[in-house]
Amino acid sequence: MTAHDPDVTLRVRDGLADFTIEVPSWAYGNSGTRFKVFSQPGVPRDPFEKVADAAQVHRFTGASPRVSLHIPWDRVDDYGTLAAYAADQGVSVGAINSNLFQDDAYMLGSLTHADKAVRAKAVAHHLECIEVMHATGSKDLKVWLPDGLNYPGQDSLRDRQERLADSLQQVYAALGEDHRLLLEYKFFEPYFYSMDVPDWGTSLLHCLALGDKALVVLDTGHHAPGTNIEFIVAQLLRHGRLGAFDFNSRFYADDDLMVGAADPFQLFRILHEIVQQDAHLPSSGVNFMLDQCHNIEPKVQGQIRSVLNVLESMAKALLVDREALKAAQLAGDVLGANGLLMDAFNTDVRGLLADQREERGLPRDPIAAYKASGYQDQIAADRVGGNQAGWGA
Repeated sequence: MTAHDPDVTLRVRDGLADFTIEVPSWAYGNSGTRFKVFSQPGVPRDPFEKVADAAQVHRFTGASPRVSLHIPWDRVDDYGTLAAYAADQGVSVGAINSNLFQDDAYMLGSLTHADKAVRAKAVAHHLECIEVMHATGSKDLKVWLPDGLNYPGQDSLRDRQERLADSLQQVYAALGEDHRLLLEYKFFEPYFYSMDVPDWGTSLLHCLALGDKALVVLDTGHHAPGTNIEFIVAQLLRHGRLGAFDFNSRFYADDDLMVGAADPFQLFRILHEIVQQDAHLPSSGVNFMLDQCHNIEPKVQGQIRSVLNVLESMAKALLVDREALKAAQLAGDVLGANGLLMDAFNTDVRGLLADQREERGLPRDPIAAYKASGYQDQIAADRVGGNQAGWGA
């Protein structure tokens, strides 16, 4: 197999023709480790500047036309104006992400808190997010629940699930007709004894109880070491309940590194499952997103690199001859089937993707083109004064 065979070229071109990756507004702000948030020159000072940076990623890759917003980090007086500004920049508003982890009232829980008044506050925050969706044209409300327990006996595990089910039902009932609720999971952090939505099964059960507009979000960094993430992908797709990805990489925990940085083969295996079920096509409804914190690397450049990493792995997944693979599997040809995957993974697709970008009027090397554009120097010079956006800002 070579990346320049006519059939292979067509397969990759067709497979990537409508494939897009949503980028997160918070990736352009300052972030850091548990101990320090690092400041960089040119970091956005408001949501409009975040959108402008996100638009640069789409300008150079042609594959990231949406930007996720985070409330309250991206609160503005007029969301219609923000959406119009995004359109002027060549992008649109994607998912609206709620925040349940930075209010003192939520120390012992938000949607699961024993105090009904605290739960009502958390529900009201999501109703605000739904209003933002109406104002911006967003279709997805993404919920990551940081609630959990640090100690056995601290609270009732079952009661917290009952409270969560009731809170989610109130949020779900407020969704617009064309809205979706995307429920994320995380097996630990910020709490360590038990998270209230620790795994895909818990998320799925709540989504099934809510209705067809509730779907699971899979964050590739939110799993225990050794978890077979592609198996989870296959199961959720099988039941039509995979709503979105949050792509990033991890070495040890929820590291939020650039996707593909830690284990490119894992990314390929995940995308292989996606391609096998045609879930890379827009008709599947799966929203592919990045969720990363660029602590030490330049923000816009880090996002471009991540988008390219996903595109390269997706192209390799598209190289797999599906008919030959099925035949090998049915024949019990273990090494033949595995070899088809390994051949695709080991194929260098960078030249093929560069050719296809050039055909579309995009730069062959988006990273080099971005560096040469002078955008980073410009924002470093222009964005002086004000408060840089970052965690909690």
